[in-house]
Amino acid sequence: MKHLFLGMAANYEDGEWLRHLFTRGTRRDLARLKEYLSKRYDGKAILCKNGRSALTLMLEAYFEPGDSILVNGFTCYAVYEAIKAAKMKPVFVDVSKDTLNFTTETLNEAFSNSSSARGIIIQNTLGNPVDILAVEEFAKRNNLTIIEDLAHSAGVRYPDGREAGTVGVATICSFGKEKSIDTISGGAAIMRRPCKHAIKAPSKVPKPSDHLRARFYPMFGATSRMLSYIKIGGAFMRLLVKIHWVERSADNKLDTTRRPSKFQAKLALEQFEKLRRHGEPPIREFCLVENRTTLLKELRKKGYFFDGFWYEKPVSPARYYQKVHFPEEACPNAMFVAEHIINLPNYYTRRDLRPALKLIKTYKMEAIK
Repeated sequence: MKHLFLGMAANYEDGEWLRHLFTRGTRRDLARLKEYLSKRYDGKAILCKNGRSALTLMLEAYFEPGDSILVNGFTCYAVYEAIKAAKMKPVFVDVSKDTLNFTTETLNEAFSNSSSARGIIIQNTLGNPVDILAVEEFAKRNNLTIIEDLAHSAGVRYPDGREAGTVGVATICSFGKEKSIDTISGGAAIMRRPCKHAIKAPSKVPKPSDHLRARFYPMFGATSRMLSYIKIGGAFMRLLVKIHWVERSADNKLDTTRRPSKFQAKLALEQFEKLRRHGEPPIREFCLVENRTTLLKELRKKGYFFDGFWYEKPVSPARYYQKVHFPEEACPNAMFVAEHIINLPNYYTRRDLRPALKLIKTYKMEAIK
């Protein structure tokens, strides 16, 4: 029986991990990636260690310490960490159960309770685009500055036809595991409008340990998947994490002084080119289900290991949740979604997923209030 995974570098199959392992990059690839991003998003690009470092730099460039930033109430710890690193305050905004994005109604409710709010981070959760015209109008009406985070949505177009990343004053790209552009780590920031404060572009080379982890993770993931057939794949990956040969995504340290590796720049360029050829990327499907724990057990029996879904808490991963002090009463929809969501990888065919989809349908909530 074929095992289909979420996580464990499952999107690196059919020898793709070999290309990741042996690709060689040059300084020219770093320059070409900056040129490409600057042209695509009509701004000035800088390359960063990861997405959260890029977001921190853009917050410092466009806002003041102490400002509050409106952010999706269903998100990852990296966003919270970046806002705090910039000495600002995150204001979590409840989401729609249909799109996993905030709406003008939930934005207005959160804004009315935060007089110091100066900005909005748009993340287009799982690739589902926000109602950009409504959000843009809300921002203009309330003198709020928009930053777009493309971790899930590089290449996605908004309902009005504009590409995500071409609306706000700055655009953030994350090249982390299972992102729209996946080179295991790395990121970029594109300044699309003049900023308030000068920032120093990252210039230090990656730490050797970070470089090697990015090189070898797809190979380790492929090995772990093979070992899963004799039921030791999970133990193998846990050992690699324990000895720091593999780093969990949320543990990738924020560092605004370092850039990605040269080979990652080359791989990112190739993936952006693939996006250009194929048009919009596939949106990561999700649904809300009853008895999720039971469903995941049933899926594992059929060879589907989907436990690594986004997100098991409103701000994930769960091991960092208590640090966030999430306002649960103010975000009931985000709480509900986190308890009931299951989402599917977008790198398997519908044929591969057919038995999983059939099983998930039996657990799916038919009516969501």
